[in-house]
Amino acid sequence: MEKLLAQVSSYYTEKIERFGAQPLGVDWNGLDGQVLRFAQLCKLLPPEVPFSIADVGCGYGALLEYLLAQYEGVEYIGIDISEAMVETATRLRGQDARARFVVGTEPPHPTDYVVASGIFNVRLGTSTDAWCTYIESTLENMDRFSTRGFAFNCLTSYSDEHKKRADLHYANPGELFDLCKRRYSRNVALLHDYDLYEFTILVRK
Repeated sequence: MEKLLAQVSSYYTEKIERFGAQPLGVDWNGLDGQVLRFAQLCKLLPPEVPFSIADVGCGYGALLEYLLAQYEGVEYIGIDISEAMVETATRLRGQDARARFVVGTEPPHPTDYVVASGIFNVRLGTSTDAWCTYIESTLENMDRFSTRGFAFNCLTSYSDEHKKRADLHYANPGELFDLCKRRYSRNVALLHDYDLYEFTILVRK
């Protein structure tokens, strides 16, 4: 697992150093897709009730900006394995009293909600079996550190075959839905209707 995380950290560090604080800096194609992903993840959140949230794989903190524009009473903590990402996020948004950023793989303490956007996509040279073990381990942590629910997204195995890349992981949405339903909660939603080659799963406790 340590080698896997080191490879992913190096990959994203190169992206943020090359492109800076923009979607390309976290390996997304553009702003529209990034915002659309955030909108799916945030369907987990209560519209008018204050909440705390941990963002695993926070990148340069783009989700925080989205949250603060949409919700009141947000307490946010961003976690990323790339020190360069955390340094960038802290420089841009660390002065906000409602937020802080830390280097790591899991929140330092439980929060109401835990979300992860894009962290299960770039597997590089890791085998499929090892990557699936990483996903399941991360979901265990997301469950353990969330008191009210968690959400994540993945590239979908229903992607067009000729467009798939060997260095990316395309997850089976039915299998992950089943895993979350059996292991974490009776209240699980699978969102696969927002016109991107991916899906989002919401787990409500």
